[in-house]
Order: sequence, then structure tokens, then C-alpha cells
Amino acid sequence: MDTNYLENNNLILVGKVASEKKFSHEIYGERFYSFDLCIPRLSGSADVIPVTASERLFNDDMLKEGTKLLIRGQFRSYNSYENEKNRLILTVFAKDIEKVEDEKQEEGENKEVVENTESNEDITSTEETKNEAFKKDYITNEVVLIGYICKKPVYRQTPFGREIADLLLAVNRAYNKSDYIPSIAWGRNARFCQNLEVGTEVKIVGRVQSRNYEKKLEDGTILKKVAYEVSIGSLEVIKEVENKANTENTESTDENNSVEEAM
Repeated sequence: MDTNYLENNNLILVGKVASEKKFSHEIYGERFYSFDLCIPRLSGSADVIPVTASERLFNDDMLKEGTKLLIRGQFRSYNSYENEKNRLILTVFAKDIEKVEDEKQEEGENKEVVENTESNEDITSTEETKNEAFKKDYITNEVVLIGYICKKPVYRQTPFGREIADLLLAVNRAYNKSDYIPSIAWGRNARFCQNLEVGTEVKIVGRVQSRNYEKKLEDGTILKKVAYEVSIGSLEVIKEVENKANTENTESTDENNSVEEAM
């Protein structure tokens, strides 16, 4: 079966550069760099998301701290071996980077475009300009994933009674690779997710979020860490597991070959 990997894993982010770029790795002479992107939430807080990008996609002026960028790409994972332990690292892999002008300059440019367009009676171009401005202003953090439940969802309630379910989604990538994406569902979605079987194919739409937490080490030291995950806004089951026997086989295979590698 043909797979469209851009549809399986597709995101758009609009935010401001929040760190200096750092060298990440090099493949066949092409250098990749990483930096943080700060994306405001409606609540007033913000998510700070790591981004990995090829040197072909940007110039130094674009990655100055405070520069507003529109990034299209994928949410990916890879394994990092640290202190004899396997750790799942998550990052946004940029496919396209576009510099977004500040609001005042953008308003002036849009006004000029509209005036020129109206004088030429080109209504189509006007609508395209408005649509693009709408996307930049309102779609600031959206990710769409199609993948398979590869670990039994964990359902729980907070002390205040809020319902949460943790999912680990395996999303296919080209060259027989997969990305393992931690996701979190809330409320009715959480109640629904707790009954999903391993191997179920689902489509989720949500946002990439960063979450600060503290980990207590054996010596009592408190280590501050950051987790990255997809906060699920909507979830759709594409294909359920056919029978329990297949579910058990899938769960065994995924846990032995995939989940242990990802964690």
C-alpha cells in the first residue's frame, strides 16, 4: 500500500526564535542546525519547541532571537544513548521556513497589495493574500498525525478530577522508519482512548506542547526537565484491530521491538 508520509505527519508552527542556533549533525555534506521556537498559547503561557533545520532553509538573519518564523514540517523522534540508557528525543524537522514580518509592516504590505490588486480588479489575488494572513495569524501550532497505538493507553484522573490519557503513537516514515510520538488526551477523548487496543490506527489533530517537570534522583537531587508531546484536540479511529489474537501479537511485537527502543 502506498503511503503519503506528508499526510501521516504534518505540522505548521508560527513563533519567535528563542535561542541561538547550534550545530546538530551532517549528512552527505549537508549541515543541520537546531534552535528553539517560542509559540504563545491563548492562556498567556507559551510552548518552547526544539526545531531541526537544514542550512539550505535559512540564513543567519532569519535565526536571530526574536525573529518571527512560519515553519512547516514534521514532528519526529530519535533515540539517544546517554549513561547506558536509551532516551527518546523529540524535535520538529523543518521542511520549509518562512520569515514573518512584524504586524505593522505586514499590515502596510497587505494594504498596498490590496490597493494594487483592486486597481487591477484581481479579486483572486486579494483573497489569497487574506487567506495567507489568516493562516499566519490564527494557525500558530497545529500537527496532524496518522499512526498506530503501540502501547496500551494509560488513563488517569488528576486530584482535581481532570481526566487524562497518555498514548504512544507510531507514525510511519520513509525508508522503513517510524517516529514514536507521546500524545495526551483530555476529558471525553481520554475516556475514549482508554479502550483503544494496541495496533489501532488513528488520526489525531492537536498541538505540540512543552511541559516542565521535576525528576527526583536516587541521591535526592531534584532535576528539572522538559517533556514534549502532542496535546490532542480531536481523535478519529481509522482502523480497529481485527481480533484479540492479532492485538496480543501486535502488542508483544511492538513492546519488544519498538517501545523499548523508543523509551
